[in-house]
Amino acid sequence: MNTEEAISLLGSRADFYRQIAQWYFAPLSEEQIEALAAQDLRALAEDDQSSYAEGYNDLYRALRLRHTGTRQALAADFTGAFYGVTTAAGQTAQPFESLYRYDGGSLMGQPRGEVYRALKQARLKVREGLDLPEDHLSFIAALEAELCDRAATYLRDGDVAAAARTLSDQRAFFDEHIASWFGDFRDRASAMVTTRFYRGVLKVTDAFFNDEPGMMDELLKYVS
Repeated sequence: MNTEEAISLLGSRADFYRQIAQWYFAPLSEEQIEALAAQDLRALAEDDQSSYAEGYNDLYRALRLRHTGTRQALAADFTGAFYGVTTAAGQTAQPFESLYRYDGGSLMGQPRGEVYRALKQARLKVREGLDLPEDHLSFIAALEAELCDRAATYLRDGDVAAAARTLSDQRAFFDEHIASWFGDFRDRASAMVTTRFYRGVLKVTDAFFNDEPGMMDELLKYVS
């Protein structure tokens, strides 16, 4: 790996984190659905060597036959699963870390404070007017995207030491605030979503998070 390759990888990871943040933040708009459908999902679905293929196949097939009611159907599925309208055995599948770590089962738990402090340290904050705890998966993914961007900027400026510190912080944050609970959330949400689209979203997100430790270790090795 050279510097340009490292910067490119960081950019790709930042873009993916922002896509994840969008997927889980709110029901998709018509424009967001069309933008996703415009991607070459079929090619991604047909890559037999990719761990992402099954998820992209779900996305491709869900959007290939989209119609005037697609946005409403996806919004209803999103609301049921990720807003906590649907329950199973008394549990919801909302994407808040507090529901899955420590004692779990309630919002505004210890993880919320931990993520709040991490956002503050990174000089980021949840937009005014958003009534969502900081440990929502969208905000966690947005922080990871920002750290990718900062590491890339440091590498462009030749500050390898600062890039290394940023990547080390990112790896620690990923292990504590994504890897520690996403699998439980994925399993619970997979049992509640009703559309092929959101089954695909969960699979693609899972594939990316499974790849992340290796990608981060490769970058850390480069800057060490």
